[in-house]
Amino acid sequence: MPHPLAKVHRMFELVEPIATVTFSEVPNEAFLALGMRNYWDGYFAGRAAPLGLAPAEVVHAVFYNFADGEVARHIPWVWGKTTPQEAIAVRERGSAAALRERIGQLADSPALVRAAGLATRAAVSAPTEGRALYAGLRALDVPAEPVARLWHAATLLREHRGDGHNAALLAHGIGGTEAHVLLALSLGMRAEEFGRTHHLPTAQLAAVVDGLRDRGLVDAAGGFTDAGRQTKERIEALTDELAAPAYDVLTADELDELIARLEPIVAAAQDVDD
Repeated sequence: MPHPLAKVHRMFELVEPIATVTFSEVPNEAFLALGMRNYWDGYFAGRAAPLGLAPAEVVHAVFYNFADGEVARHIPWVWGKTTPQEAIAVRERGSAAALRERIGQLADSPALVRAAGLATRAAVSAPTEGRALYAGLRALDVPAEPVARLWHAATLLREHRGDGHNAALLAHGIGGTEAHVLLALSLGMRAEEFGRTHHLPTAQLAAVVDGLRDRGLVDAAGGFTDAGRQTKERIEALTDELAAPAYDVLTADELDELIARLEPIVAAAQDVDD
């Protein structure tokens, strides 16, 4: 059944901290033990593994928001150190271990088992058309262990939404680096201060900002214009709309229950970061 978009967005806020434990220290150390040279080797090996031995050009297209050449520094090099199948297994083990470490006693609670079950029902029910990364993840076995199952479900829901977000960006003519600039501005930061863009060559980043300024989305001072802010809001609203079908399999009461059961789990996970 359709659900209010506010609840769909709330699910995004809840699955994101669970899914992104995969980018934390425990999984990173596991990838370094395989022979990865740095964090980004492990990032691309783990996240791209469901796509198989796809070339850098395909991974770049699917991930959407990396600058030209960034993917090619890691793909296919990482496949000389591990295989997609091994990377999938290492990522799952490391992510489940990281999540368990963060949430403590909640890891063994009936509430987590229930949340993992509800989240998985949603996560494996969404349409795959036009969503390459989500489809690759859907082809994997769902873990039996509850903590790993919850992380896997959150990752499926995150990447399903992410594939839809890329479609929304594309529909609005916003490229990958441009998307990072708009995100930085929405967070009250300048593009050159933002973690995903500050490392880019000054001239390259300036050209992206100039292009957004020429389109009337960024003002002379490098901040949002009204049109730019409205464009960002439309993209986020469309992203929520495209994410909504994942939750149609749940009743209104089940979605409310899932949100309620995830909230203390996410609060515990984020307390570690704080």
